[in-house]
Amino acid sequence: MWKRRRENGGTTDDCGFALRIIDVNFLAHLFLADRNNDSLSGQLLGDIVKGRAIEGFEPDIRHGIAFHRKIDAYSDSHAVTRASRSRISPQRRRFAGVIIDVCYDHFLARHWHRYSEEPLAGFCQRVYGQLASEQGRSTEVIQPLLKRMVAYDWLGGYRHIEKIAIVLDRVAGRLTRGDRFLGAVTEILASYKDLERDFLFFFPDLMEYSSEYISARNASEERRTQHNVRVPNG
Repeated sequence: MWKRRRENGGTTDDCGFALRIIDVNFLAHLFLADRNNDSLSGQLLGDIVKGRAIEGFEPDIRHGIAFHRKIDAYSDSHAVTRASRSRISPQRRRFAGVIIDVCYDHFLARHWHRYSEEPLAGFCQRVYGQLASEQGRSTEVIQPLLKRMVAYDWLGGYRHIEKIAIVLDRVAGRLTRGDRFLGAVTEILASYKDLERDFLFFFPDLMEYSSEYISARNASEERRTQHNVRVPNG
């Protein structure tokens, strides 16, 4: 769901969106983490921290990063997301993963009431506050990102298709031969209803998978803890 090339640098546009390729689709990740009482910071770091660098973070952050990667892997392999990617024209097919990632966060924002009793605006402000209050090494990494996210309300902005257009064009500016990617919002608009149906079919599956993954992980952690506290015989 969120695997893509990374490029460094970047400057803000008039809406402060998508300074770098990683800065495009956090809403679903943060929603699933919050819903399952998992690390919010870990979700932000999931696209940033690579390889053994994960070992430098606190256990709860490592769990969050791993959860982010599981969400990505499940989403990338799901039949519905594959169908969505196939709706993208041959001209931009190589960028289909990025387009669908952002598109699905747009539909999550638009259909938020289906998945949460908390209004989207309230969720955004609460999550911004929780992320800002977290302590530890993760804050050093995410604070610059978080400041931009809060200042321009990236999470709430996903519901506006014109901001989705800005996100995708900013991504194009960071890609090699990205001129082929410019105007990618037209791909979403051309198949809007079909992509919306795809999302509405897919997202409950992702929610169920996420809950099952967290339950299994927590059960495994509990068994490990119980084993470690046992008093050896003799």
